[in-house]
Amino acid sequence: MEGMGAFDKFKDAAGDHGDQVAKGVDKAEEFAKDRTGGKYDDKIDKAGDSATEYLRRQAQQDRARGGSGDGQGT
Repeated sequence: MEGMGAFDKFKDAAGDHGDQVAKGVDKAEEFAKDRTGGKYDDKIDKAGDSATEYLRRQAQQDRARGGSGDGQGT
């Protein structure tokens, strides 16, 4: 992993631990909703869904290339 950027490390972790990453996205959504007082809940939900879907696709691509991602988002 030497020389890998933070994003690359995150993608590797996401592929290996998709369920935990999805929980982290959910937790971040709840934090953002609390901090904004519910004003942007719809936008926060949409962003969280997009992030989770992106991570699932990345894990699937990693598996297709022979990686170890489990692809489990929830």
